[in-house]
Order: sequence, then C-alpha cells, then structure tokens
Amino acid sequence: MAAFRKTYEKILEWLVIVLMVAMAVEVTVGVVFRSIGASLVWYDEVASILLAWLTFYGSAYAAAKRSHITCPELVAMMPPGPRLLVTILVEALVIGFFALLGWIGWEVLDVLATDTLVSLPSIPVSWVQSVIPISSALIIVAELITLPEALAWARAEHAEGATAESAIHEAAH
Repeated sequence: MAAFRKTYEKILEWLVIVLMVAMAVEVTVGVVFRSIGASLVWYDEVASILLAWLTFYGSAYAAAKRSHITCPELVAMMPPGPRLLVTILVEALVIGFFALLGWIGWEVLDVLATDTLVSLPSIPVSWVQSVIPISSALIIVAELITLPEALAWARAEHAEGATAESAIHEAAH
C-alpha cells in the first residue's frame, strides 16, 4: 500500500506541476501579447480554467499528503476512544462530501453537454468541468489509501504532541 501511495502522490504532484507551468506560461504569454497591443481573446478564460484545475487537482494532492486544513492538535488531545470515533466520523464526512460532489458534478456534465467556451467554441464546457467529478474521485482514493494510517494514529496512546499528518507522513516515507 505504501508503494501505491507514493506512486499516487507522485502522479498528482506531476499533474500539479504541469498545471502550474502551463498557467505560468499562459499568463506570461497573455501579458506579453496584451502589452504589445495584441490581446489574445482566449487568455482570461483559459487562465481561469487552469486556476480552477490547479485548485481541484492540488486539493487531491493535498489529500494524498494529508495536508488539508484540519485541527489535529484538538483531536490529538482526546483519549484514544473518542479520538478514534472523531477520526472515523471526519473521514466518513469527507468521503461522503466528495462522493456527493463527484456525483453532482457528473450529473452537471450532462446539463453542460451542448455548451462550449465563449472564446474557444471548439472546447466543450463539460470537458472543462470534468475536473469536479475527477478530482472528487481522486480525493476519495487519497482518503481511502491514507485511512489505515489515520486510524492507527487515532488508536495510539501517544497521539498527544504529534499530529496525524506527521505520523502518517513518517509511516509513508
């Protein structure tokens, strides 16, 4: 499982890097063209899409690293029993939320099937918006592959003073 997790993290890391480079290049090209008086009609729309994709896929990467915003110190101060219960509840809520988001995101793709981008009419909006169900699935996978370590941390007697993220990070590396 640790090898799969490392590979999964690397794939997401490279996806985020590619999106960051693409966005940096696209914004730089857009600024250069605008400064010479030849604005690109598609620049703003593509920059917005790249930012959204970077946000969603970056969230999947953060989930794989267990680096999302949490309150691990508060949970770490709990005794092992309640800590385990809270950890299970939080994981269930996160997975449930992203399952719902992915399902609704998938349903929306049908609604957007006939729409295209304003500045690039050859690109369907559904292709652009596919980031929602795809990243939701990626986040669920990330949660599931890190779940055993999170539960082990929650059961541990020595959790106070150590965060779940640090314990999981040590276990994965």
